[in-house]
Amino acid sequence: MRVAFYAPLKSPNHPVPSGDRLMARLLMRALELAGHSVEIVSEFRSFAATPEEASARRFVAERELTRLRDDWSSKPRPDLWFCYHPYYKSPDIFGPALCREFAIPYVTAEASYSAKREATEWGEQQRLVVDGLRQAAVNIVFTARDRAGLAQALPTGSFANLKPFIDTALFETALPQAKPQRLITVAMMRSGDKMQSYAMLAEALRLIGDHPWTLAIAGDGPMRADVERLFGTVEAHRIEWLGELNAGEIAHELGRSGIYVWPGCGEAYGLAYLEAQAAGLPVIALKTAGVPEVVIDQVTGHLVPSGDVPTFAAAVAALLDDPARRSTMGANARHFVLDQRSLKVAAKALDAILQTYVRRKA
Repeated sequence: MRVAFYAPLKSPNHPVPSGDRLMARLLMRALELAGHSVEIVSEFRSFAATPEEASARRFVAERELTRLRDDWSSKPRPDLWFCYHPYYKSPDIFGPALCREFAIPYVTAEASYSAKREATEWGEQQRLVVDGLRQAAVNIVFTARDRAGLAQALPTGSFANLKPFIDTALFETALPQAKPQRLITVAMMRSGDKMQSYAMLAEALRLIGDHPWTLAIAGDGPMRADVERLFGTVEAHRIEWLGELNAGEIAHELGRSGIYVWPGCGEAYGLAYLEAQAAGLPVIALKTAGVPEVVIDQVTGHLVPSGDVPTFAAAVAALLDDPARRSTMGANARHFVLDQRSLKVAAKALDAILQTYVRRKA
């Protein structure tokens, strides 16, 4: 099928790296690997930080909708509109309307719904998302948490599960050369959940200062100075500031490490967890949000109660003290991702979903 791909939050071509940009790119590659042709149909970003900004953007969006409508009227139209990650701050303003007008199927992936927004100024924005969900031939969900939220808004909606996945090519032939006492984390340095996780990690590691560990931090961002201050009381020789790395560099650094440590406050799921496990690292994280979708507790890592800093610290210390357990968990983690969460596996699953729910135009 010819797939019109649209990510209203952030285009796959956006210059700023993030988990949602990576997943958008992975979905496009999965569709292509399954034999479909994929085109980014619009670069328009519908994200709005406030309801007032959302109203202003809808006016600008009308011009983009007209452009798309004119294109489809004069050129071959796609067989399917595929919208990635619509939610109340970045709804799909174009897809549902165009799909109705040109009679093509509409599909969403990783849409989300928040009941508490209904009675707020965001209500109109969220209703746009729900209208799209209702129209969709299928809504593809990555986590049980998201599915439960969507089903609350649309009990009779059409849903299908697709497990979070990564491209494992960088990890399939690499042989990990782990330094068991080298901890590592990969995360952007920005406000909100990321800073909360950095703060928790710094506090936890201070509790196990009597253990022989070092921490490599891969990432950068506007809160870099704040993150550095969080670790200011840790001996300087224990921290490696790696900065922003590309995919190959991240894979290399993961392979040189022993344990992946990242609390994951508010994580939708966290593709970095899958990358770390593919490199043969056990994970220490919180049992919160979508993290249990990508880490198997007590098998590929330890998931501790949300906000429990002492237990998080104890879990890190336990793996540092038990190299055999660390090695077994690391091997389990690697097999889990390479066997079950690869791009190749996801491409087959995604194609099966489309074949089941979407009929190709005659």
